[in-house]
Amino acid sequence: MPSRASFPPLPAGHWLFAGITLVLAPHALHLPPWLSAIALAMIAWRWAAAAGRLPLPGKWILVLLLAGSAAGILFEYRTLFGRDAGVAMLTLMLALKLLEMRSYRDAMLTVFLGYFLVITNFFYTQDIPLAVYLFAVVLVLTGALIALNHPASARRWRAPLQLSALLLAQAVPVMLLLFVLFPRLGGPLWGLPSDAFSAKSGLSETIAPGSISELVQSDAIAFRAQFEGAPPMPSSLYWRALVLESFDGRTWSRLRGRHGPEPTLETTGTPIAYSLTIEPHDKPWIFALEVPDPQALPPDSFLTRSLQLMANTPMQRLTRLNLSAYLDHRVAADATLPQLGHALQLPEQGNPQARELALRLRSEAGNDAEVVARALALFREQGYSYTLTPPLLGENSIDEFLFATRSGFCEHYASAFTFLMRAAGVPARIVAGYQGGEFNPAGGYFIVRQSDAHAWSEVWLDGRGWVRVDPTAAVSASRIQNGIASALAAGEPLPFLLRTDIAWLKQLRQQWDAVSTYWDLWVLGFDQEQQIGLFARLGLGIVSWRELVWGLAIGLGAVLGLIAAFTLWPGRRPAPDKVQALYLRFCAKLEKAGLARMPSEGPLDFAQRIRSLRPELADDADALVQRYVELRYGAHASGDMLKSFAAQVRRFKA
Repeated sequence: MPSRASFPPLPAGHWLFAGITLVLAPHALHLPPWLSAIALAMIAWRWAAAAGRLPLPGKWILVLLLAGSAAGILFEYRTLFGRDAGVAMLTLMLALKLLEMRSYRDAMLTVFLGYFLVITNFFYTQDIPLAVYLFAVVLVLTGALIALNHPASARRWRAPLQLSALLLAQAVPVMLLLFVLFPRLGGPLWGLPSDAFSAKSGLSETIAPGSISELVQSDAIAFRAQFEGAPPMPSSLYWRALVLESFDGRTWSRLRGRHGPEPTLETTGTPIAYSLTIEPHDKPWIFALEVPDPQALPPDSFLTRSLQLMANTPMQRLTRLNLSAYLDHRVAADATLPQLGHALQLPEQGNPQARELALRLRSEAGNDAEVVARALALFREQGYSYTLTPPLLGENSIDEFLFATRSGFCEHYASAFTFLMRAAGVPARIVAGYQGGEFNPAGGYFIVRQSDAHAWSEVWLDGRGWVRVDPTAAVSASRIQNGIASALAAGEPLPFLLRTDIAWLKQLRQQWDAVSTYWDLWVLGFDQEQQIGLFARLGLGIVSWRELVWGLAIGLGAVLGLIAAFTLWPGRRPAPDKVQALYLRFCAKLEKAGLARMPSEGPLDFAQRIRSLRPELADDADALVQRYVELRYGAHASGDMLKSFAAQVRRFKA
């Protein structure tokens, strides 16, 4: 009798332990290294115990492992709830379940816990490679189920794998029916934990020296934009997100509340129609091309007084929006100077040299527009440089940048320019967003990455209203015309794929992004609106949820009926395996001797009938039947046992 520690037998245990290891492997990228090491050690311990090399831990050791690891998780995350802490606890519980596994029931529960943990990988990413990998993991876990229920099949790795693949292939039509016909709700069934978006990169609500230059070093995608007609010139692709009007001497932030009347937007020409596919960033702002058409705003969005397009709720899932924009526009100059007071606000002290320079610009200029021109000329002619790695700035950051370091990124230039304008009496503010984008010919859309993050300024000019001024363009015009990579020196810390000129590599990346975009839109983003649109294109009109439920029931019934007919069709019966074939040969010998096995007669009942009808054959028949039962249903069948059984059948004579 095998020990309880040796359960499950290793031919089946190999499948189980391999499946659990594959489930936990992607989580090693998110879990603390110590927890991944503990989980791996527990799996190895259980594997060794099944092989008879180590004993299973006692109850108190398991309790200490649980208490110590749970305390470590609590110390690491300061909580036992939420996405990260919850996944860590599930990982710990699954690993501990392996160590206390002593029966068939425990093994089955472990497999189903593995299935559940597969889902948690999608809390972090839902891209195609992970989906393919997890499909392979499900294939292995299903193979473990098969091996646990048919231990003899685990001797050959192909048998569980082939049956697992067949079962999953039969499930594909059911999966497709559920995907297309299952009624979609207006929102998700449940919300993700509050920490699910904590690691999302993107623009923050403030700008300080270095904030955007750090963001630019990421090639993560912020959004994609597809135009209905010919796209605008790259120099016109200013994607507006935030307007920052409050300054504390170092950091620019959003101005809370409403100040002054809504500006009047005057537009000319025809609006440009385009669609945005925005990656989740857990913020309410929408990256709209300047300036959004107020008459064609997306649902559940609004335009602020500073022309920021905002959603009513944070964008926590992939979102596709249809918008239009006017490139030829101006904000009507209907504000008075008191109403623009917030755009002149500066700290009472700090940056004295910049204040003195601003007063000199004001004294030399005849009007506000000339003040702007002189400041831009200063950046263009006084040896300023554009870099991702400028020197660190101290308390008087504007002074140090303008008169000492003279090197910086877009936030340095926008901040210094806006400060100079305010100090010279010209209302000004900073706009943060993205500029430009990479056109992907494989998909016909622009890819805007975090590396395209940008900051520029707006000034209020009499008779013209708010006017965009990009001081970065005065220092590095190639940044606006040709993108970030063309504007920075070779040693700057940009991602490799943004710098490379290898044509085939860029083309491969663009094609992969096109595939990923369709995956995002038609699989991950298949919501209620797209479901309704799909049926409308099929000529079915708007389908109610009752019609969907009926369609789903009928479709599932038809698919399951076809699968059953295919499986049970007489011509599709699988050939018996070696053990079954040998047993049928034994039965055939008895049938020739006038002792046929009845179709409903099991091997033990058949052996008992042989003993009563042919006592002289009873001992040999009992030995044969007992060996067949061990091979067919036992947990510890081996190749030597199969050879012995074949020899017994060959020697048997009725």
